[in-house]
Amino acid sequence: MTTVLIADDQAMQRFGFRMLLESQDDMTVVGEAANGTEAVSLVARHHPDVALMDIRMPGLDGIEATRRIIKSGSRTRVLIVTTFDLDEYAYDGLRAGASGFLVKDALPEELLSGIRAVSSGDAVVAPSLTRRLLDAYAHHLPAAPGGNPVMGDRRIASLTEREREILAVIGQGWTNTEIAARLHLAESTVKTHVTRILAKTGSRDRIQAVILAYDTRMVNPR
Repeated sequence: MTTVLIADDQAMQRFGFRMLLESQDDMTVVGEAANGTEAVSLVARHHPDVALMDIRMPGLDGIEATRRIIKSGSRTRVLIVTTFDLDEYAYDGLRAGASGFLVKDALPEELLSGIRAVSSGDAVVAPSLTRRLLDAYAHHLPAAPGGNPVMGDRRIASLTEREREILAVIGQGWTNTEIAARLHLAESTVKTHVTRILAKTGSRDRIQAVILAYDTRMVNPR
């Protein structure tokens, strides 16, 4: 059973989400929040698998709420669902640690599949879209430290040469199938490498691995 928290300042929107989710045999709603502060508190109390997070809410917004949830070390994964599909919101949400981004006019099946994907550890936003967002907002990236920014990061230093090679192409938006074909590896081998990369770098999902590749300059903005 996938447990879900709904965070949205509109009561009717929360009601609609609850009706949809509770019509599913494998989902249950554990709480509702009308703002970011309530969302952070309810995540700490109920530890849901997924938090559906609106962006524009009174007081603490969804981006900052996401950042606080991730920083707390919670196992809850955040799926941002908003009426605003501007790239800047997706960018800020993903860098805050969200595992996905959907707009509210998505089909019900898309929302349900997104929740299931995020709950299982997959990312809803394609890595190629993540790269487009990072390219567009590269000026927000932290300044590179002196020396070698790649090997100077302990997360990267822990990787084998092959794992660093694969992380670099993940950062370029390659899928597992593309990595397998271009590097002449079995797809199962690629999946094993990706799993190890996520574990060693502490990346919650593939999207966060793409962001890491940018932050450490393994991938340069186009």
